[in-house]
Amino acid sequence: MKINIFVEDFLFFKYIGCSTAAKSLYRELSRMPGFDVSWNSKSSDFDVVHYHSFGPLSLLNRQYSGGVKVLTAHSTPRVNDGNLAFSKTINKYYPGVYRLFDHIINISIPCQQEIDEILPDMPSTLIPNGIDREFFKHDADKRARFRARFSIGDDEKVVLSVAQQTPRKGIYDFLKLSKHHPEIKWVWVGGFPYGIFSADYFHIKKMKKKCGKNVIFTGFIPDIMEAYSGADVFFMPSYAETFGLVVLEALSSGLPVVARDIPEFREIFDDVVHFFGTLDEASFVLRDYDLLRQSSGAARDYTEQFDIKRIARMHCDLYRRLIEK
Repeated sequence: MKINIFVEDFLFFKYIGCSTAAKSLYRELSRMPGFDVSWNSKSSDFDVVHYHSFGPLSLLNRQYSGGVKVLTAHSTPRVNDGNLAFSKTINKYYPGVYRLFDHIINISIPCQQEIDEILPDMPSTLIPNGIDREFFKHDADKRARFRARFSIGDDEKVVLSVAQQTPRKGIYDFLKLSKHHPEIKWVWVGGFPYGIFSADYFHIKKMKKKCGKNVIFTGFIPDIMEAYSGADVFFMPSYAETFGLVVLEALSSGLPVVARDIPEFREIFDDVVHFFGTLDEASFVLRDYDLLRQSSGAARDYTEQFDIKRIARMHCDLYRRLIEK
């Protein structure tokens, strides 16, 4: 079977979740016998072309490439609000773009429900994101390197967030909590992948200048496992997601997770994540060191069901069904 994994991983696209998920899937499919897997190939001779973004290059490739054309819906209209400037204008294009593909892969039940409302007749399959659990595991050496690089003491508690710096990702709540807890080091990994087109771009840059010395914005980090290994707690205050891949990565790394109580996280991580509704609730959980320490023990085991080996097999089964139609 000849498969082409296609994603726009240039400029800002290479820093967002769709590119990370696509690369994990590509690497695993490449190891499986019976599959000839390409990455962003310009050839047209494929049985399946699996798109993970639908920017100009993806849409151009779709026009001339052969085979069944599958799109994973990493992005939906709902998650653009509070993430992109001019989101209402951009969201109008989604239904028309979805229709250009033969099949949609939804990565969560809320994602599937949203697309069903937009295009009730669109054929789709639910396959969650997967991760390489051999990569996402705690590393003591990487922990030491991360803390040394950012001058964090061995005994200092580190709360980590990994996300774009946008209102939708909850950056304002992150900043408020950092002021309430000066005894904690607050680390945010990620930047503005959409540049000035990110929602509240200039206001967030202004707010960051008012942070205390206990707040660190690292920007992009080549080896994200240094950050996960260097942290003690993972904090995800996002208001909307299609999945929440970074939560999965943090759990696989053995971190306790404190996340906003939203349907997406409840559906995927219900028994293993500590949820909060208000900032007071978040503060209470973040102060309960014994509770967080206990939950970190079960965190990694929970992610076995999302191992990329299993998720890749689910994709292979779908590819075969689509080709045989």
